[in-house]
Amino acid sequence: MENTTVENKGNTKWIIRWIIIFILVSIVGSFFWKYNNFVSMEEWVKTAWSQVENQYQRRYDLIPNIVNTVKWEANFEKSTLEAVTQARASATKTNININDAKEMADYQKEQAWISQALSRLLVVSENYPNLKANKWFEDLRVTLEWTENRISTERMRYNEKVQEFNTFIRQFPNNIIASMFSFEKKNLFEADIKANEAPKVEF
Repeated sequence: MENTTVENKGNTKWIIRWIIIFILVSIVGSFFWKYNNFVSMEEWVKTAWSQVENQYQRRYDLIPNIVNTVKWEANFEKSTLEAVTQARASATKTNININDAKEMADYQKEQAWISQALSRLLVVSENYPNLKANKWFEDLRVTLEWTENRISTERMRYNEKVQEFNTFIRQFPNNIIASMFSFEKKNLFEADIKANEAPKVEF
């Protein structure tokens, strides 16, 4: 009887040990799973941001061609051309730190300035029949319109990924893991109304 009791106690100890081991393994496994989720979600945000930058780069590349085409039009507003050129020149910063609110805010202001300058140029160009009849200028206008739409789409996708990441990072126990491994909140692309609107390019 005593042997049976001792044996039962021994079995119980082993069961408790295995339960403790299982719990510890589950906790460690959950920890690594959460960490890997952080890494994956942060990479999704970075990828989405790179697509935003790609579309802005496409617009940068279009601007010199647009300016060169327009500047040959007699008496075209010099101030309008200068505004576009200066706006592009000021928006030369690359490798934006999306964790830095000030860098993001400055970047958004620069992009808004470019959008407004281009919008002004295209509106003014409506007064020049030769430009409206210029096939090269028309192609550039259509490409710019498409690019502005892509910028808007990629910004929206980026913001969606940021919102997912920022929500995940605030949840318990994710906030503890985030603090341990320095995962930081990302900044949304909060452009103003004018910057969100594609330039009016209808002739």
